[in-house]
Amino acid sequence: MAKINFGGVEENVVTREEFPIEKAREVLKDETIAVIGYGIQGPGQALNLRDNGIKVIVGQRPGKTYEKAVADGWVPGETLFGIEEACKKASIIMCLLSDAAVMSVWPTIKAQLSVGKALYFSHGFAITWSDRTGCVPPEDIDVIMVAPKGSGTTVRTHFLEGRGINASYAIYQDYSGKAFERTIALGIGIGSGYLFETTFEREAVSDLTGERGSLMGAIQGLLQAQFEVLREHGHSPSEAFNETVEELTQSLMPLFAKNGMDWMYANCSTTAQRGALDWYPRFHDAVKPVLEWLYLNVENGTEAQISIDSNSKPDYREGLEKELKVLHDSEMWRTAETVRKLRPEEQK
Repeated sequence: MAKINFGGVEENVVTREEFPIEKAREVLKDETIAVIGYGIQGPGQALNLRDNGIKVIVGQRPGKTYEKAVADGWVPGETLFGIEEACKKASIIMCLLSDAAVMSVWPTIKAQLSVGKALYFSHGFAITWSDRTGCVPPEDIDVIMVAPKGSGTTVRTHFLEGRGINASYAIYQDYSGKAFERTIALGIGIGSGYLFETTFEREAVSDLTGERGSLMGAIQGLLQAQFEVLREHGHSPSEAFNETVEELTQSLMPLFAKNGMDWMYANCSTTAQRGALDWYPRFHDAVKPVLEWLYLNVENGTEAQISIDSNSKPDYREGLEKELKVLHDSEMWRTAETVRKLRPEEQK
């Protein structure tokens, strides 16, 4: 583990250079890893572990997701089992169910947490708000986490492209004395580029804040607001979309992701440069109070409870489909469908 300086602050970081896949295989050679849940994170992490030569099985209830696991090469009765049987066979249980599903399946998982096993999460939600979820692990097991900073799809595609995805790691309980090595070996096994240290609580709070903020909630709100202003002032849908979304995602984001925002400002027109420098503080000052409000709502458990309550409703899926349809049918995202078809790569 190395100390890496991030903007003047030193953090504990583990890279693939200091903990190569060969070392991960050695650490996990006597372990049986059960990936419980084959929805969002499950496929990417399970397939990456399998491709890295690590012994992994999948636990999944019957249904469409079970059939997807079969299609991905998991063999019923050999590497694919029901949740209870997979947990029983495993020495490391990777709980990759949705937060709502963890609550309903927890009694089944807990019953198989015998002494010395490890319970792995990719999100700190269930443990951080255990007073609400009921997920209180026994004291004689390891409780660990590796949280990739990307979707399950990205975990898999980055792996297939030979790239790594950043991930955080945390140790909540170290009963065995080898929780750190287990954690990092699993992180390397699922394809992490580097792993930075956190806690279950910090991961849960930052993750919920990010999802509701710049990663999903705030970005949709900002894009929609700008698109609407342009349309209301007479600009065409194509023009409004290109100036709001297309140029951002297809041109600018890859550049400032690679080189930084200062580089972006230095390498645009003087008109764009001056405008960006003048206006970003105004957006900062307008948005920061909203983000502070959001953070406090996450920290005090309000957002966790909203999520739990919403997902517990029997008609939640039906309502969700309606909400997503409103997004899909909005003029901005209907315009996006046409714009995507007109991209040069789609014309080949």
